Amino acid sequence: MSRPVVCIQGLGFVGTAMALAVASARDAAGEPVFDVVGVELDSEEGRSKAKGINSGELPISSADPKMDSALRGALEVGNLRATTDPSVYEQAAVAVVDIQFDVAFGDSAEPSIDFASLEAALRSLATRMPAGSLILVETTVPPGTCEKVLGPLIDSALAERGMAADAIMLAHSYERVMPGADYLDSIVNFWRVYAGRTPAAADACEAFLARIVNADQYPMSRLASTTASEMGKVLENSYRATNIAFIEEWGRFAEAVGVDLFEVIDAIRVRPTHSNMRQPGFGVGGYCLPKDPLFPRLGAGGLFGLDQLDFPFSESAVRVNRAMPLVTVDKLDELLGGLQGRRIILLGVSYREGVGDTRFSPSSTFIDAVSERGGEVVPYDPIALDGSAGTATDFPDPAGCDAVVFAVGHSELVEMDVAAWLGESRPLILDASRVLSAGSLRGLAALGCPVWAIGRGRVEA
Repeated sequence: MSRPVVCIQGLGFVGTAMALAVASARDAAGEPVFDVVGVELDSEEGRSKAKGINSGELPISSADPKMDSALRGALEVGNLRATTDPSVYEQAAVAVVDIQFDVAFGDSAEPSIDFASLEAALRSLATRMPAGSLILVETTVPPGTCEKVLGPLIDSALAERGMAADAIMLAHSYERVMPGADYLDSIVNFWRVYAGRTPAAADACEAFLARIVNADQYPMSRLASTTASEMGKVLENSYRATNIAFIEEWGRFAEAVGVDLFEVIDAIRVRPTHSNMRQPGFGVGGYCLPKDPLFPRLGAGGLFGLDQLDFPFSESAVRVNRAMPLVTVDKLDELLGGLQGRRIILLGVSYREGVGDTRFSPSSTFIDAVSERGGEVVPYDPIALDGSAGTATDFPDPAGCDAVVFAVGHSELVEMDVAAWLGESRPLILDASRVLSAGSLRGLAALGCPVWAIGRGRVEA
């Protein structure tokens, strides 16, 4: 390796995209800026991911052709490889941390956090990386994690090595990755927020990110502390989750009085101050929104000793959003006169359109709830890599089914000819996430299908 080495710790939905973005960075002469090594745990899954990247296969599902192109380009140039050998950290000028950090729910349903995996990951870096290197944490963590947990851990590891406390720098810059059609651009062509544990760390972080992101068009924001940067990501996601939960109650109102809430929301969104208003749907999933609003209280109490602080809006949003798929289950139960013995086709199991990620997908809650009431769910998703157990690989046959639930707006589902697929079948059609247009729903009602839509109510021909 002839260029500065950047190690990406974790090759999931964020780490894979970050590795490709860093490998795609070019200097003024068009030459690669960095040599990139993706590092995974030495487990069956980790070895599979590393092998996939080294053979030109993305370890995650992507609807963005730029991802495949970037991988091919990096392998052709020879500045990207993947490994499960942590000794590569000894060569790293920069290590980017993109590992999972979960919230656990015990028997009491009270959320808790465990820093063990994150601490082990950082210790692996701090005991190997050379002096003058930078650790950049992109993982979403409770505010205060770098200051109270990771910084002291690095100091301890450096002391054991006989190195100065600031020999390895620590910075935080949260990812805003959005898997889908603009997957790679959500890293390269998007605004960055960052901060360093020290001014030198912030400077090093800025210099590194400026080589990767289009900072001229998307200026970066430097915050005063790593805690501020950590808070930025958690606040962003808590705001979005609360917005979604707030709209959910309006969906029930609109359905009850025969108003198309999507028509109302579209009219409101014309006003610039309300352009990001959310809409009711099947549920909230993915890795961020179901857990991140819980981080404020966990950080405040667990890291700063501020047990007196409450975050009722954020925590209520999590409860509302976790229960959202049950709204569709209850409506099916009502419209079908019970779910015992009913066969239901679920179209879409990932957490959002154009994405194969099924982590925290609302489909799991839906499937479990229908099964508990005696029904059978046939789940299908056109792009999910690891959907719910039993996910059909071929489009399900509608013959004999009692209901079809459209849950995720994948383009393959939005554009399908539903009438042709149904043939002579006339099941209940329930659009749980604005997958089908109002005109399409009316057309299905005209065929003789009972039609209901979350946020719209009963649809007539």
